[in-house]
Amino acid sequence: MAARANKYGEISEGGRGALEGRRAQERSVDEWLPITSSRNAKWWYSAFHNVTAMVGAGVLSLPYAMSELGWGPGVAVLLLSWIITLYTLWQMVEMHEAVPGTRFDRYHELGQHAFGEKLGLWIVVPQQLVVEVGLNIVYMVTGGKSLKKFHDVICEDRNCKDIKLTYFTMIFASVQFVLSQLPNFDAISTISLAAAIMSICYSTIAWGASLDKGWKAAGHVNYHLRETTAAGKVFGFFEALGDVAFAYAGHNVVLEIQATIPSTPEKPSKKPMWKGVVVAYVIIALHYFPVALIGYWAFGNTVEDNILITLRKPNWLIATANMMVVLHVVGSYQVYAMPVFDMIEMVLVKKLRFPPGLPVRLVARTAYVAFTMFIAITFPFFGGLLGFFGGFAFAPTTYFLPCIMWLAIHKPKRFSLSWCTNWICIVLGFMLMILSPIGGLRRIIKDAQTYDFYS
Repeated sequence: MAARANKYGEISEGGRGALEGRRAQERSVDEWLPITSSRNAKWWYSAFHNVTAMVGAGVLSLPYAMSELGWGPGVAVLLLSWIITLYTLWQMVEMHEAVPGTRFDRYHELGQHAFGEKLGLWIVVPQQLVVEVGLNIVYMVTGGKSLKKFHDVICEDRNCKDIKLTYFTMIFASVQFVLSQLPNFDAISTISLAAAIMSICYSTIAWGASLDKGWKAAGHVNYHLRETTAAGKVFGFFEALGDVAFAYAGHNVVLEIQATIPSTPEKPSKKPMWKGVVVAYVIIALHYFPVALIGYWAFGNTVEDNILITLRKPNWLIATANMMVVLHVVGSYQVYAMPVFDMIEMVLVKKLRFPPGLPVRLVARTAYVAFTMFIAITFPFFGGLLGFFGGFAFAPTTYFLPCIMWLAIHKPKRFSLSWCTNWICIVLGFMLMILSPIGGLRRIIKDAQTYDFYS
């Protein structure tokens, strides 16, 4: 019940006490929720959280995307995406404290500030949930497939029993059931750091091993587009756009990561956050471009949708790289799941009035991990999932939604450099959102025709 004021606007002692009680209760809930429970992070937390969030399953599909784009368009799309997403990420970091004294700790809170309380929620939350839940599903698929690849490589020539992909996905999920009970970003910082290191290692293995293969196959590689029909080339081009968009999908957790960094008027959080982002993006460039370009150079249009599957020898190196992928997506899953946990727990505690505590956290998070596991087991179409989710969800939240928010909040002068830059990003991002899911959906349909469910 709201505290009532008298006709002079004064609040009674009882009303003031009730108001203070509600505020104290809200503070205690905020201190319990994952995103706002800790603000002790340093700038390097921003660096490795962003590397973990971005360098993931997407980097392994970049050579495949190149085989559908070709040399010229492929390099252009990769470079343009790196520039645009760095710009929009800078916008997000700047807008975290767009209002002095206020921190927009969650993507939807910034959306509410830009578009209004209700409209902001409807614009941001569905897209953010599609991105984060979609990524968690894809990481379940990736974890299961990489575990299976590790097993198959190790057991080559040893007559091991063949094990279904379903069981490997369940093994991967069992780890997530345990780690999902860690309360906040600070608690998973060590896991995230290890995941970032693993991503750097397996990316290096991917382009290093490809370089070795490429020297041996020089002059015998076909660089024509992998599709032969006109329709296939068009759909392949659309899907490749989604693969690239998927590879630059870190924006959906950037405000939540920045929320963990302390901030004062003298030392705002945007300075250490941006320092970490720049370091992360340099690392990203040093791995995305070599993996994409060297992988395509080495295998041409025969490269598979996961470069590590294309690399078959030496066995020990490929097995090591696949285990590194598993360890990385263990951390990436948690980084993207944390904002989802925050949303679920916020609804349960603030809207449905469940008492904050272990029972709520245990049930909610276990149910979420079980849901993503079930979907991953049912629809493990790795390549198609990248293209479909990449365009449908990642393009808005990564390529142009920050630009729309910037225009709404800062209102730059029409036809100024800022205004023109943002509108260019909006138009390109909107085209990406419309075109790339078409290719991804086509591939999912094609894969589903030959897939034996729960095999």
